[in-house]
Amino acid sequence: MKPIASVVIPAFNEEAALDRCLGPLLAGAAPGEFDVVVVPNGCTDGTARVARRLGARVVETARPGKANALRLGDAACSVFPRIYLDADVLLDTGSARALVAALEESGAAAAAPVPVWDLSGAGRTARRVHHVHERLLGPRRALAGVGVYALSRAGHARVFPMPDVVADDELVHRSFGPHERVVVAEARSVVRPARTVRAHLRRRVRVRLGNRQLTELGLPAPEGRLGSRALATLVASRSVSPLDAACYLAVLLADRALTRRRSARAAAIAWSTDSTSR
Repeated sequence: MKPIASVVIPAFNEEAALDRCLGPLLAGAAPGEFDVVVVPNGCTDGTARVARRLGARVVETARPGKANALRLGDAACSVFPRIYLDADVLLDTGSARALVAALEESGAAAAAPVPVWDLSGAGRTARRVHHVHERLLGPRRALAGVGVYALSRAGHARVFPMPDVVADDELVHRSFGPHERVVVAEARSVVRPARTVRAHLRRRVRVRLGNRQLTELGLPAPEGRLGSRALATLVASRSVSPLDAACYLAVLLADRALTRRRSARAAAIAWSTDSTSR
């Protein structure tokens, strides 16, 4: 059968995660329903071997970097729409089908699922920080931060060939207006946030620098910046506790300080794997 969509999965040393990623995606799929392309890039483990065993096509490159991996995987595809899936995120067959159907039925250029946060194994402070972070940013999120986005042929033409950016999902989010993108209620992605404060900080510094990179490329955040009033409102409405807010603020200050330090050193932003979320 002709595939209903292509699925591109960039993978950097994801040997241990690929089973959990590809299993749900393909478990309920008919043979050939999805054209799955895994792109191991700069890997030193058995990512490519596992991907082939699970039935995916493999495009390998010695050059590390997510944007390059996305371009290579995308170039190997011939079917639209296309789903771009992080290797540590779970998207089941029904959710993938729902993304495809939503693009076709709504005429939207881009689509994303609703995230389900798996906090098992996360420390208490990391849970508090995530709770506040989600209350603040969840209502503003559409295509970014959920580990999956899907593009129609028209949406793809606007984004690819993807430039060498760190925050690819934020690039996609900023490339479309609210009327051009859709969050699909019938689709779910299971995302594992950072399990420790240290891992959360590493991730947030990369996100902040990646977002700054997009702004410098002429793609500012359409929603604007969140101010301190938003956090105060959450506390006043008892959506978060004062202790939650205090933990969040402490980590936020550390995040900003680390970002300034990285910026002062003009350090390159490298794609890395958060081992706490695997």
